[in-house]
Amino acid sequence: PIPLLMLAAFCTALEVLTLPRFYERLGAKLISCVVILVIFYFPARGVVVFVRRVGHRRRELEPVMHFVAVITRALFVLLALYTALEVLELPRSYERFGSKLTAALGTGLVFYALARIVILYLGRLSQKEPALLRVTQPAVFVTRLVFALFGAIIILENLGVHLTAVWTTLGVGSVAVALALQETLSNLFAGLYLLADRPISLEDYIKLDTGQEGYVVRIGWRSTTLRTLGNNMVIVPNSTMAKAVITNYSTPEPRMSLSVNVSVAYGTDPNLVERVLADIAKKAATDGLEGLLAKPEPSVRFIPGFGASSLDFSLNVQVRQFVDQYWVQHELRKRIVARFDEEGISMPFPTRTILLDDRALAALGGAEGKAKPY
Repeated sequence: PIPLLMLAAFCTALEVLTLPRFYERLGAKLISCVVILVIFYFPARGVVVFVRRVGHRRRELEPVMHFVAVITRALFVLLALYTALEVLELPRSYERFGSKLTAALGTGLVFYALARIVILYLGRLSQKEPALLRVTQPAVFVTRLVFALFGAIIILENLGVHLTAVWTTLGVGSVAVALALQETLSNLFAGLYLLADRPISLEDYIKLDTGQEGYVVRIGWRSTTLRTLGNNMVIVPNSTMAKAVITNYSTPEPRMSLSVNVSVAYGTDPNLVERVLADIAKKAATDGLEGLLAKPEPSVRFIPGFGASSLDFSLNVQVRQFVDQYWVQHELRKRIVARFDEEGISMPFPTRTILLDDRALAALGGAEGKAKPY
């Protein structure tokens, strides 16, 4: 109210007082500027108050609401400046300068908004997975640098500054920098690809086509760290990770199938073997064997089938996660040996019978011509 009263008093004074035409026109222009500022101030103020309230109610949106408030203020200031330049009758040189200044500020605002949007997105990613902060920090720095550089170049071009030499220098310099930092930049962009595409996440157990495998413990801006089952750290460059064929044992769910091969002697009843193996697995699940899942139920298949010296079966079960397969196999095999002993089922070892005719036996018998047993 007080600024409005002061504005009304100033207008009344201009009407009452008899002033030279120059001062009268100057006062009218000042009043026009003040009115423009007031017109744009209240809508901007309303938007800022609204987004602040939303930010206080929903804390997760507070950074976004702060960004909206800053952009709103800057946008209304630009609109007020542009309107004032249109209303005021300034000399042509000042008018051209004001137009260029407004365009430069608008360009700067656009690049600032784009950079903030990218930074907010990276910030939300790092909040979901704090370990990704090692990647987002250099990404934020690169984002600010790139948008600031291009924004400054465009602004200078609009202001009439010739940048031909600058463009040439930047072109030659960028080629030199790219060649010098080729490997580093390759790892950086590969890390950003892993961050955006997310083929792997922290604590996933993965295996690369190059043979490395383990838990993902860190995704950095240059490399990804795997922890093997032997508690060793394997450092893999991000460029290698981006090119590799990755088997992720933790997706779409951590549980997996496990097949235990079992061999019995020829002459054993296959139906008996099937019943015994299924009973062993079900009893192990009922006993609460760590890592073994009761559902889906275990199955037995006469696969691979007929071996060189045995009948080969496969016992198929579900385990909770990749590393549980080792303990489950250990326990199941012990139970299979014990139960087969109870049931009288023989587990053969590889044997081979060689049949020799009389001439071969005579040859092997030596000069005496006596056959020796083999």
